[in-house]
Amino acid sequence: MATTMTKEKSKSAPTGQPEVKTGALSRKPGDLASFFGRAPFWSLRDEMDHLLTRFSDDWNSGWLTQGFEASLDLSETNDKIEVHLDVPGIKPEEIDVEVSGNQLRITGERKEEQEEKGKTFHRVERRSGSFTRTVTLPCDVKEDAIEACCDNGVLTISLPKAEAVKSHKVTVKPKAK
Repeated sequence: MATTMTKEKSKSAPTGQPEVKTGALSRKPGDLASFFGRAPFWSLRDEMDHLLTRFSDDWNSGWLTQGFEASLDLSETNDKIEVHLDVPGIKPEEIDVEVSGNQLRITGERKEEQEEKGKTFHRVERRSGSFTRTVTLPCDVKEDAIEACCDNGVLTISLPKAEAVKSHKVTVKPKAK
């Protein structure tokens, strides 16, 4: 015999929430939340969402391939756009920077280190391989004045803004009578 759920107005519930009855078992909404500190399956759901998001991020950034995703910061001032890209273990001559219109493309490759005989690796997490980052710039830049330097595993690219896109301060004067 199937058990049916019915919702009835509870006389004992001061909040006016309905009491949920299922056969011989009845409870007020929120009883499990107060017992567990929060709804019992929300914590499990949050953990699964976090795990799947991490797996998805790893999958998209080359989890099953020989590449890696170089982390990038893009900032802007009145005069220039600046890009910082983490490239640990990559020599400056192994990095290419290209600007075409409003697209900045950075490519490079981290060489795989040769395994030494007689060593047992218990964990290998450092990725090797090539990477490509393409970023749409927020404005036009002076392509002939772009500078790039690499120091301590961080590539810094300075892209001066084109004169037409720089903001200009305008002085407000009182109206002449």
